Formats: sequence, structure tokens, C-alpha cells
Amino acid sequence: MRKLRKYRSQLRNKKLNFIGVFVIVLICILGIFPLSSNEKEVSNDGGLEDTVKIEDSYSSYIIEGAKIKVHYIDVGEGDSIFIELPNDMTMLIDAGESNVSSYIAEYIRDLGYFKIDYLIGTHPHADHIGGMSYIINNFVIGKIYMPKAISTSKTYENLLNTIVDNNLKVTTAKVGVSILNIDNLRVDIIAPNSDNYSDLNNYSAVIKIVYKNKSFLFMGDAERVSEDEIKTDVSVDVIKVGHHGSDTSSSASFVKKVNAKYAIISVGADNEYNHPSEDVVSRFQSSGAKVYRTDLNGNIIVTSDGDTLEVTTSK
Repeated sequence: MRKLRKYRSQLRNKKLNFIGVFVIVLICILGIFPLSSNEKEVSNDGGLEDTVKIEDSYSSYIIEGAKIKVHYIDVGEGDSIFIELPNDMTMLIDAGESNVSSYIAEYIRDLGYFKIDYLIGTHPHADHIGGMSYIINNFVIGKIYMPKAISTSKTYENLLNTIVDNNLKVTTAKVGVSILNIDNLRVDIIAPNSDNYSDLNNYSAVIKIVYKNKSFLFMGDAERVSEDEIKTDVSVDVIKVGHHGSDTSSSASFVKKVNAKYAIISVGADNEYNHPSEDVVSRFQSSGAKVYRTDLNGNIIVTSDGDTLEVTTSK
């Protein structure tokens, strides 16, 4: 009841319309975000044969010489990143707009995967979660992570309904949540650091992955407000640049802290927002990073054994 009263207060303060009321009540009543912080492994056949199962617990063993492979999928003006973890598990960060959902699914299946162990919706904008319902309905899904960000969009409402229909739950994505910590592999959520923002972009779940001596940062659409709140060490080898290279993100001070070798920008060709900003591209280049862009380079794949990095592109 306290949780429901809190949401009612938020609704009054922000004067959300009827759709907003429906979305919030759906979250509270159906328990998509459980009151408990305990994470549960859930099974979902997703239309696949029963022989495809989620394990009761993640693999705690990394074979010597195993690699992490990060696929920055070219989905136009949006984000979708598929990660083959070195413990034989998988992660999908965002799923682009709904019109690219089948392409993402085909891309993952072509790699030989029919399950996604960790599904992360960084924030409820359509170019990040638009294809997520399709993914949930067509793959075996383990754990889902999303921030508690209010959206009144039909896309977000459909996603919540899909999660409920598949008997899944959502673990809140926020600073301090550890997704995985085994051997030499860590996957942590380092933002958002606050509960209330005026812009949905700043609710973005920011993910940091460290595998042995190499590290990756995935910024979602986090803007400067969120960047300034991050207290975790953000120096990494590879960064997925925030907000498609918009100048609302990637401040000079933040780019300097990151000090990346490679900066990946997920962006659509000739997009109406004029992404990426020339200033942002210049900032990363001046910091010593080599910049890759999905509009120019297509699908970008970064592979690492924990000591070396290899970048390949489809264009």
C-alpha cells in the first residue's frame, strides 16, 4: 500500500493522463517490479521446445582462454547490444524499435542462441525497448532488469503486459546492483544514482563489464546529469557512447575520465536528430579513442580474451 500511495503522489505531481495511471497500477498490482529485492530465476518456453531450459543457477566456471564477444547491432537510430559472456551465458542490452525486432532475433539465432540469460531495458524509450516484447515472446528469458521509470507510452504498456503474460519479473536496475561476479568477470549496474529525473534518458541503466584486464561501458541514453552522479571508476577500454552521440551526453570531463581506446556510437544514417554531434566525436578522438559508428561501420563486434581486444565490422 505504501508503494501504491507513492505512485499516486507521483501521478498527482506530474499530472499524468489516464494511460499513465493504467501503467502505474499495472506495475503495482501485477507485481512486475517485486517488492522484495530478491532475484528469482524464471523459466519461459517462449514458443520453443521444452528441451531449451534456463539453468537453475548461472555458470560459475570460466574455461581458460574463454572470450567475451560484444555485438553492437546496427538497428538504425536505436540501441541493441548482444553479449556472449565468457561463462557461456548471454546478455541483451536493449532491442531497438519494434520494426527491427525480427532482425535482432535472427541475428542472435544465427549465432546459435535460443535463450537470453540477462535482458536489460536501459530506459523506456521506443528506440531501446520497442523490440523487447518480440524478443521475450521468441526466446527463453532468464532475468530482466529495468529502471523504475514512469512512461505513458503504448510501447511501454505493451512491454509490461508481455512480461506479465510470460510470468516474468523485473529486477530494478539501479546503482549498486551486481548482475554477475564470478572468477575474473564482473557485470555491475553503476547508474541511475537517483530516483527522480526530469528526462527519461537519465534513468538509463548504465552497465560496466570487467573481464580480466579489459572493460566495457554501456551508457544507454544517460546524459550529463547522470554522468556527473556516477561515482564508480568509469575508465574502460570500450564505451558504448551515450544517447547516440548527442551533445546532451559525453561531457569533456566525462570523456576524459573514461579514457577509452574504442568509442562505439549506435546511430541511424541521416537521422533527423543530426546524431552524432561532431563535438562529441571530436572529444573521443582527441582523448585517443578510435570511433566506430553503426551508420558507417554496420554491425560492430568487439572480442576479448581479457588481455587483448579485436574489433571487426560488417562494413
